[in-house]
Amino acid sequence: MPELFIPTLHTFAMDNIFTGSWGSFRFRAEPKVVMRTAKEVDFDQSAIHAEYWHGPYCYEKSSMEGERTFPMTEQGRMDMKQWLEAHI
Repeated sequence: MPELFIPTLHTFAMDNIFTGSWGSFRFRAEPKVVMRTAKEVDFDQSAIHAEYWHGPYCYEKSSMEGERTFPMTEQGRMDMKQWLEAHI
């Protein structure tokens, strides 16, 4: 089974959207960051929203086949990775 690259929690905590692919499988992971203070992320309140689709087109020109929101924790990141890999 293929293994997808999913960036570290730090990448998502910095409010970076990540897109990736495996063949015709494509996905997008968007953080929903909640700040505890001006410089500190509240990981308990933050989440990562993932969507996937199959096909040659970009996110904006495709219909999503599935979506799910995961907690912004290391376990949530790994659960997101397993969920995405299950839909390749």
